[in-house]
Amino acid sequence: MADHPTSARDSAAAVRAVLLAGGRGERMGRLGAGRLKPLVPYGGACRLVDFSLANARDSGLAEVLLLSQYEERLLMDDLHTVWNGVAPGFRVHFGPYDTAYRAAGAGLPGELPERTWPLERGTADALIRKADHVFGPRTAHVLVLHSDHVYRFDYRPLIRRHIERRAALTVAYQRIDPRYVHLFGMVGLDREERLTSFVEKPEHPTSDLVFAAFCVFDAAVLRRYLDALDGTDWQHDISRDVIPAMLAGGERILGHRVEGHWEDIGTVERYHRAHLAMTRPDATLPVTALPRTLAPGVSRGLVDRAPGVYRSMVPRGLANRGLVEESVVFPGARIGADARVRRSVVLPGAVVPDGADIDSAVVLEDGFVQHVEPMPSAAR
Repeated sequence: MADHPTSARDSAAAVRAVLLAGGRGERMGRLGAGRLKPLVPYGGACRLVDFSLANARDSGLAEVLLLSQYEERLLMDDLHTVWNGVAPGFRVHFGPYDTAYRAAGAGLPGELPERTWPLERGTADALIRKADHVFGPRTAHVLVLHSDHVYRFDYRPLIRRHIERRAALTVAYQRIDPRYVHLFGMVGLDREERLTSFVEKPEHPTSDLVFAAFCVFDAAVLRRYLDALDGTDWQHDISRDVIPAMLAGGERILGHRVEGHWEDIGTVERYHRAHLAMTRPDATLPVTALPRTLAPGVSRGLVDRAPGVYRSMVPRGLANRGLVEESVVFPGARIGADARVRRSVVLPGAVVPDGADIDSAVVLEDGFVQHVEPMPSAAR
């Protein structure tokens, strides 16, 4: 087992936070078509990517390095406009494009430098291709985040425990409904919360503990394993390659329990289910002060407004002339006369026609109704 010394470098300043945001949202059907998954609207007030960035900001991290490639100009423009220069002491770094964005100040750059590196084939490949921006002389640890998870979490205790216990890797884990374990990385832990097994998307799950998709690596150890894997017959993935290789190599890997609400938004069904959870009277969901607003006058809590709005999240001033039940309606949406919307999500700018009857669906901005299989009552 490798020894991982600690020193004065082991502070927040020595942690490089990276945000993996390369997903196309292909498993989300029409909801993911033609849009970046990190920028999918969520909760009536933000985008999916905002949660990890808000967590990093509120954990005292000064900067997060964006690792993206699919329509990355669109994503970088959005994050620069929303996050950089808005939250004092915090910004998103854009790797090889960062100089151009810094020079643009509060505006947006014109031409960006031409890509001179190959497209990444997986999450681990993204770290390799941007290694010059990930691994610096002051980087002792690398915090890896994803852009499609909804949760509120202070990363500081995770980082502190990782350093104090001299771990090569500390993975966040969550206990979930056993029915969904096959969608995630299943973890096994001993009594001291040391990782004993890790299986990505197991065919036959034997545990209800899963990787919560964020973790902190000892930077030198991570670099060593990436160098060893690069050029081999591998899947270029952190969960499928790097973590199993480190486990097989006898590295000290710890688990860190994530308490409270945590949601992976990988499919339209999970997106829909997460929104319906917001309409429950006893809902305890992530709340954060985000710099983004989708439209003025967003109601952030459960409301019981005028007749016709029942246990729903709706924006103030909603043009509602129908009946909305157990639904989340985004700013700028319009509900037509005598329309009925039940157990659904209505995106910004979407129009529900007069007399429409919509149940268990996501209504897109262009009016397309993407139906979702209703959840069993026990799962609601």
